[in-house]
Amino acid sequence: MEAAPESPLKPVESNKTPWGAGSALTVVVVTYIVTLFIGTYAISIYPALKHWSQKQANDWLQSSVIAQFFYILLIETLTLWIIYLFIKHRRGKLSQIGLSRAKVTDLGSGVAGFMVYFIIYIAVYAFIAAFVHSINLQQQQDVGFHGVTSHPALLVTFVSLVILPPIAEEIVFRGFLYSGLRRSLPMIWAAILTSLIFASAHLLEGTGGGLLWVAGIDTFILSMVLVYLREKTGRLYAGMLVHALKNGLAFFVLYHTVLGL
Repeated sequence: MEAAPESPLKPVESNKTPWGAGSALTVVVVTYIVTLFIGTYAISIYPALKHWSQKQANDWLQSSVIAQFFYILLIETLTLWIIYLFIKHRRGKLSQIGLSRAKVTDLGSGVAGFMVYFIIYIAVYAFIAAFVHSINLQQQQDVGFHGVTSHPALLVTFVSLVILPPIAEEIVFRGFLYSGLRRSLPMIWAAILTSLIFASAHLLEGTGGGLLWVAGIDTFILSMVLVYLREKTGRLYAGMLVHALKNGLAFFVLYHTVLGL
């Protein structure tokens, strides 16, 4: 009599990480604080050398595309480096956070995931517009990069908003953080907690003061779809594609006039 075939484990379940929820949360929070401090200090060196006032320095940071690019690049590079060092210290593997070899099917999963995200977001947006009048859906998100007036500046902005964040944020949130939470929590609670933390990071990006709830809701929905893709594929690449498509759509809406469209 033949033995019954074993049920395949889900990709994330079959790759137990050598860190749990507490370590993952601590590393992400501490890394955020440390990189923010280092990035702010590093970007202030140039204005200090020029002996600018605080107002001149702030105006320069707001209007200089190159300054904003290097600020983002520095913070995200430091973040990934710290995460990498922690994984190696715990004798973990990059495949355990979804950085295994990509497959062609990741492309199709990414496109399908973006469509699912977009449909859910439109439905939720319509519901809020009709029934939840306390949320200001017209509040704009401040993404920085206010001095974009040329195509070279537009290219730098594109890399800063559409290329770098999907790579870094997927590795940190759906890769490192979710993997640690998934070891200690059921999938649904690990997904919700990851998405809440990810969404909370976008609540302070409003232009008119107050919490930017529309961005928080948007990124929570996005994160839940990205977590599902991480579970389904066992990798981060489909999620990176969804994230890039989402940011690319926002980029087009914000800068279509500079593109001449």
